[in-house]
Amino acid sequence: MLVAVLGLLAGCDGTGGGGQAAQGAGLERSELRVAVGNPIDTAPLRMAVADGSFTRAGLHVDLVEETDQLAGITELMSGKVDVAFATDVALFTAAAHGTPLQLQGEAYTSAPYTMALVTLPGSTYTDLASRKSPKIAVNQDNDLGALAARSMFATAGGDPAKIKFVQRSYADMPAALRDGSADAALMIEPYLTKAQQDLGARVLADSSRGATKDFPVSAYAAAGLFAQANVHTLAAFRRVLADAQQRAADQSVVREALPRLAGIDDTTAALISLGQYPTSLSGVRLQRVADLMHSSGMLADRLDVPSLLPPDDSR
Repeated sequence: MLVAVLGLLAGCDGTGGGGQAAQGAGLERSELRVAVGNPIDTAPLRMAVADGSFTRAGLHVDLVEETDQLAGITELMSGKVDVAFATDVALFTAAAHGTPLQLQGEAYTSAPYTMALVTLPGSTYTDLASRKSPKIAVNQDNDLGALAARSMFATAGGDPAKIKFVQRSYADMPAALRDGSADAALMIEPYLTKAQQDLGARVLADSSRGATKDFPVSAYAAAGLFAQANVHTLAAFRRVLADAQQRAADQSVVREALPRLAGIDDTTAALISLGQYPTSLSGVRLQRVADLMHSSGMLADRLDVPSLLPPDDSR
């Protein structure tokens, strides 16, 4: 009887933190260093760290701000971080070049007007396909913006091979539009809404159509060897992330947090277009990105995305 009673007490979640200890039992490690980028894409993760969700699962998650996503992937492979955030395009490009990665969660998918080509008031560029070889500003010339712009141009009837890409930071895109360096700029939120508010920018074409409608945008990944050695730890990370992404389905929760997370004002946070936060890894959904990269020439060979998923998520 004494053994039975002690067993029951051991399973209780009392004030001594027994429940938290049980949650962390069996994990290979209790701490993860996670490189994070775009505050809108990573909002659920950031909120889960702040509200103690990971701690209650027995994990201390230390967020490391990326200088850029390529640096994040480099730090991932050098062991400076354990999980890194990046666009799906950047992750699949790295994987195609032999970088051993295992995806740990989808961060964000696009929705209408979360990503769009914009021009300034008075621009004569009013129809996407009206210019045979438009100059389009993108933040990276071989990343999501370029892929989306090519797809949008093809959907409008143009030849994407004739686009002239101009690399600019999102903050510098309005200047490129003003001085004629670019005819249009591929912007994401909150830069898109800020350009409309401050400059009267207008949308030339929304990305949410054709091959990039409801498009997977970004994800979290671990190095392959690290994932093999920390199966239970990363499974716990994925469970907490999925719960956080589910809570983010209530957009009001995200909008309320964005002034703190993204440094934008309340009005902008209320106006921006928000996408979706997937609650599971979907090989089928993510394969869309790799296949579009392949068909557009960004990948020489077709990438099998399900092979990058954890064994229990390879669907």
